[in-house]
Amino acid sequence: MGGPAQRRIVVGVSGSLNSVVALQRAGVEARLSGRRLLAVLVWRPKDTDPPRGSAASAPKGTRRAAMRLLADTLNDVFGATDHDVQVEGLAMSGTAGRTLVQIARRDDDLLVVGGGHRRRLRRWRSPVARYCLTHASCPVLVVPPSPLQLDLEAMTGRKLLLRGRGDDPAGELRRAGPRGPEYTDGDR
Repeated sequence: MGGPAQRRIVVGVSGSLNSVVALQRAGVEARLSGRRLLAVLVWRPKDTDPPRGSAASAPKGTRRAAMRLLADTLNDVFGATDHDVQVEGLAMSGTAGRTLVQIARRDDDLLVVGGGHRRRLRRWRSPVARYCLTHASCPVLVVPPSPLQLDLEAMTGRKLLLRGRGDDPAGELRRAGPRGPEYTDGDR
């Protein structure tokens, strides 16, 4: 194992309120341990995108929207005030759980993901968290949603995404594919 500067905390970011809570918790863990923080936003390519491994790349507008959403989220959480944490961002197309597990592949990594929202039976529902817990080779920290998110979901009856300022990169990603940027059941 390397020193704290070489060790990483990998956190999944989707633009949801729960992923912001997970990002904040990952920031606290990075600050306390002196680790680097790698925030990863995984977006699903459209059905019309070229197959993986081909020479063609995904549409630039979709990739640009993903990078803008990641940058906006990192700026909202860390802004110009948090210089104690070394933060890097990565936007990739793929399936969230698989991609996060592949990135956090070292034994000394820590993978942080949001726990999703509650079902009626008070169990947490997040296929990404479930996938990461069963497939990761490093420790996984699953962060439950904030009480604010639970209250908002109870009032609206659905999971909410953050809205961008002016232009809406989260909206662009939702419109880009059949399921948008959120984590999907394909991560099981």
